[in-house]
Amino acid sequence: MSSVSSNDAELGLIGRIKLYRRKKVKKYGRLLIRGLESTLAKASLVDNKPFAETAEFPHLLEIENNWQKILEEVKTVLKQREAIPTFQEVSPDQKKISKGENWRTFFLYGFGDPLPKNSKQAPNTTRLIENAEMLQTAWFSILSPGYHIPRHRGVTKGILRYHLGLIIPKDYEKCRIRVGEEVRPWRTGKGFVIDDTFDHEVWNDTDEERVILIVDFDRPMKWWGRLINNTFLTLMRFTAYYQEPKKNMAAIEDRFEAAMKRANANMEKLSEHD
Repeated sequence: MSSVSSNDAELGLIGRIKLYRRKKVKKYGRLLIRGLESTLAKASLVDNKPFAETAEFPHLLEIENNWQKILEEVKTVLKQREAIPTFQEVSPDQKKISKGENWRTFFLYGFGDPLPKNSKQAPNTTRLIENAEMLQTAWFSILSPGYHIPRHRGVTKGILRYHLGLIIPKDYEKCRIRVGEEVRPWRTGKGFVIDDTFDHEVWNDTDEERVILIVDFDRPMKWWGRLINNTFLTLMRFTAYYQEPKKNMAAIEDRFEAAMKRANANMEKLSEHD
C-alpha cells in the first residue's frame, strides 16, 4: 500500500516539475520571441503591416486560382465533421482561445512536415500548397456560428499566414478578423495575408459555419534574418509547444482515416442493396 502511495507521490512530483518547467519555458520563450520581433522586422523584404494582398506573394496565386478544387475537397472532409479535431485537441496550448467544439482544425502540414494520411483526403489541395514556397503549416480552419476567437498573437515574425475563404456566411461582413487596427471580412474564393504577431481576434457573428484554408510560410527576409528565424524554429522543435501537437496529430490522423473508411464501407453496403 505504501509503495503505491510512494509511486503516486513520485508521479505527482514529476508532473509538478514538468508543469513548472513548461511555465518557465513559455515565459522566457515569450520574452525571446518578442525580443526578436524588431530584429526580424529589420530583416524583412516585405512591409511590416497587419495585412498584405495575395498578389504580393506570387507563390500563393496558384492556390487562390484553384480555390474551387480546394472547396470540393474540404466539403468531402466535412462529411466526417465529428472526427475533425478541435484546435485544443491538437495543441493544448490553444485552450484559452479554442473552447468546446467551436473551432475545428484539419491539418495537412504541421511545422514543415506533411501529414500523409490527412493529405490523401485532399490530394489537390496538398499538391497546390506543396508548390508554394517556404511552406510551414497548412490546415482547414472550421469556425462554428456565433463563435469569437479572443485576441492573441502568433509565435514569430519570421512566418506570414495566408487565409483563403472557402465556405463563407452569406452575411459575410459579420464574419471578420481584426489584425492590429484593421478589420476585414473573408470572401469566398478570395485570400489575404496577415502578420499574426500583431494582436488579432476573430468574430463569426452569423448563424453559418465559416471554413478557410490557412497556409503559413516563411516571410521573405535577408539571409541573416532567415538564419535567426530558422535557428529559433529548430529550438522550438524541442519544446512541448511542438512535441505535443506533433504526437497528437499522428493519433488524430488515424482516427479520421478510420472514420472515412467506415463511411466508405457503409456506402458500399448501401450500393450493394440498390
